[in-house]
Amino acid sequence: MMGMQAKHNRRLVPFAKQLRKEMTKEERHLWYDFLRGYPVRFSRQKVLGCYIVDFYCAKAALAIELDGSQHYEEDGILYDKERLDFLRGNGVKIIRIPNNEINQNFCGVCEYIDEQVKQSLSQPDG
Repeated sequence: MMGMQAKHNRRLVPFAKQLRKEMTKEERHLWYDFLRGYPVRFSRQKVLGCYIVDFYCAKAALAIELDGSQHYEEDGILYDKERLDFLRGNGVKIIRIPNNEINQNFCGVCEYIDEQVKQSLSQPDG
């Protein structure tokens, strides 16, 4: 897993910083109202390999992706599959959350993330 961190694409770092400044309202809501104060540390717009994930918890090897409509267009679906294969191949679990869930069921989303983190942390490395 550390190999992926070491060879992440430095050219993406400025872009990740830009994305942090331009977070969607759903990303801001999840970050400021839950993840930022969560007891297990999350990063925003984390560069992993040649991809950037919305939120990442290194300790649990868990990435959270908020899905806007771009993920449902054909190019988005293909790109998402390549990215998913890369991340899974490096031991990262990805959970996808549609933006409308953030807006309509925020407590449920937070509980789901909490469960996923605890589940990942309880599994022995291996």
